[in-house]
Amino acid sequence: MTETKTSNHPRETRSGIIGRPFDRIDGPLKVRGDATYAYENTLEGTAFGYILGAAVAKGRIAEIDTAEAERAPAVLLVMTHRNAPAQPDFGPAVTPTVPEVFTRARPALNSERVRYYDEPVALVVAETFEAARAAAGLIKVRYDEEPGLYDLSGHVADAYAPKRTNAGFETDSVIGDFESAFAAAPVKVDATYRTPFEHHNPMEPHATLAAWSGNELTIHTSAQTLANFRAGVASTLRIPPERVRIISPFIGGGFGSKLIAHADTILAALAAQVLQRPVKIALTRQQMFANAGHRAEMIQQVRLSADTDGRLTGIAHDVWSATSSFEEYCEQTAVFGRSLYAAPNRVTRHRLVPLDINRGEWMRSPGEAPGMLAFECAMDELAERLGLDPIELRIRNEPVQDPERGVPFSTRNLVACMEEGARRFGWERRNPTPGRAREGRKLIGYGMAAAIRPNYIGAATARVAIDGDGRVTARLDMTDIGTGTYTILTQIAADSLGVPISSIKVELGDSRFPRTAGSGGSWGAASAGSALHNACNVLRERILQAARSSEASPLRGAGATEASFADGEVRLGHRSASLADLVRRIAPDGFEAEGSVTAGAATPSYKAYSQHSYGAHFAEVAVDCDTGEIRMRRMLAVMGAGRILNPKTARSQIIGGMTWGIGAALMEQTVLDRRYGHFVNHDLAEYHVPINGDVPEMEVVFLEEHDDKANPFGAKGIGELGVCGAGAAVANAIYNATGVRVRDFPITLDKLLPALPVIAI
Repeated sequence: MTETKTSNHPRETRSGIIGRPFDRIDGPLKVRGDATYAYENTLEGTAFGYILGAAVAKGRIAEIDTAEAERAPAVLLVMTHRNAPAQPDFGPAVTPTVPEVFTRARPALNSERVRYYDEPVALVVAETFEAARAAAGLIKVRYDEEPGLYDLSGHVADAYAPKRTNAGFETDSVIGDFESAFAAAPVKVDATYRTPFEHHNPMEPHATLAAWSGNELTIHTSAQTLANFRAGVASTLRIPPERVRIISPFIGGGFGSKLIAHADTILAALAAQVLQRPVKIALTRQQMFANAGHRAEMIQQVRLSADTDGRLTGIAHDVWSATSSFEEYCEQTAVFGRSLYAAPNRVTRHRLVPLDINRGEWMRSPGEAPGMLAFECAMDELAERLGLDPIELRIRNEPVQDPERGVPFSTRNLVACMEEGARRFGWERRNPTPGRAREGRKLIGYGMAAAIRPNYIGAATARVAIDGDGRVTARLDMTDIGTGTYTILTQIAADSLGVPISSIKVELGDSRFPRTAGSGGSWGAASAGSALHNACNVLRERILQAARSSEASPLRGAGATEASFADGEVRLGHRSASLADLVRRIAPDGFEAEGSVTAGAATPSYKAYSQHSYGAHFAEVAVDCDTGEIRMRRMLAVMGAGRILNPKTARSQIIGGMTWGIGAALMEQTVLDRRYGHFVNHDLAEYHVPINGDVPEMEVVFLEEHDDKANPFGAKGIGELGVCGAGAAVANAIYNATGVRVRDFPITLDKLLPALPVIAI
């Protein structure tokens, strides 16, 4: 169920297309199988590549024998570090600036060094995939293995402070004197939580089809940010970005794992260059666990101090995270706490422990997803010690302005989300004493948690054109990773120009189109949408100027300053004309315009405010008192995320995030072998994610909100908001049901069952 109240805000557009639950524009294509994904592209003469990964996690290749593989049937090329085209060195572990993280060279097969388990050591290209895979098994590799570090807990003493966290946030923040406040507080919590390695598992594995035409390279791939892919490939191949074209119109999920080019892309481009024919490579599901990023394992210490009235006197969140020894990645796990609750004394710190593994990467809601899983459980623990309702505790610590930046919030409806959620969920039925609510042999529990996620704006440009028949085409290199971008942008263009959505064609996913920030960080719709909105405004002005001055115009000489585009017509004062007819008369070849938005400046006042989306999650669970089996019963999310552009696609995003929360709380965990440095459960048989049987009734409610500080249409990002705090609500519900607090995630039977209370029949 989804509910969205209709906004009566004066900035509401005239045609009302924005805010309506339109079906997805690309839906029929996907249902018919006509949406072409990366690996489904075909080119004449395509060859197929298969990557062979290292069998050790650290060391060097002492000897590699490819002779038998080269003689195998249908094999065209066996590429190793001995014959791969020259590429630049990888470079330092930390780039000088944040953008270079995305655009740096990422060479493959350029050294005998092995930096992590399953790192590519050879590529076999053959006439068929099966032939390439079979030949790869014939390659003999001897390694000089070296001792590696694979244990976060055992090497915390080696932790260091990075110069920055992801996205450039400060590593530490210190306000006031936390230690003194904590020591003097009458009520306090000091709890340590552990969150495991987790892996992206989009439905579509990483895949690339690369083809050269002269010195021009075209890559069909699955990419969230085309400009970054293009720059990274160009840097690796040492060619100008203008000679690289990236095409990615449909993406089967990414969740942050497709923000940069990985081995499949680089190796396909290199092999295609050597063979002078198209080469297609896909990572297997197993290969993705080592070669396509992960969320790092973390140890999080949360300390909270409060007075007897439940007002926080101190907040401290310390995070120790695993990172790669050759490329640093520091997730901003504690940063959200700098804006969430009021407290005069505050500390947030991030430390890294280098391990001999591949780099961590951006995974849906980086920072908030693991951080809120710990922090919002700690708030629940504090509420119990105070004898306060968890919602009341949060309300008492609601800040009047951003607690650390000292600037006002653009909008902040967190309290309203919690109160509305409590009313709808029946929170008053919650028994505050854990383990007291039962239905037969089932222990019943309610839990809740707050949600917060920054509202980002990335640089973007859009081009829009209208032809002599009134058909509108919008082009951006923006991508649709399954979130509904085609639909949202169609609505924005139709609304801005006052035409039906059937008149709009949105073309995405081609690096030849105007550059955007792509999909990620919940910035996609607002950033690309703002650019498209501005482009449509420029187009409107060009049409109006010509309409007033052209001798062929039925509106020539109209002096009215009030103009509107609605219902397929252009109105100037009391005069009107069909938009299609008007354009046909005054510009048979049509009009074209571009519009842009700069990063963090969608409105003049954007940077003067603390920009976030907010929400509240509620969960009900049942725990079998004999077996410890946990079953979700229902979940509710109430969100304050600005103006909702499309309630149907927005709901899909939130319930997807809620499902991620279930996974983080109950099942998602990748186990790193601390002896040999490989991820043991590297497939979907053993890396458990929630399936239909795990997901309960879910309700999503969007509060009426319009943030005029955010962007021209008052919307905010929601793609990652649904994850934030969702897992903590589940964990808090389990504690309320059982009285057992598990701080080592995920909450599995072996951690819960031994501590369950014995209940007589």
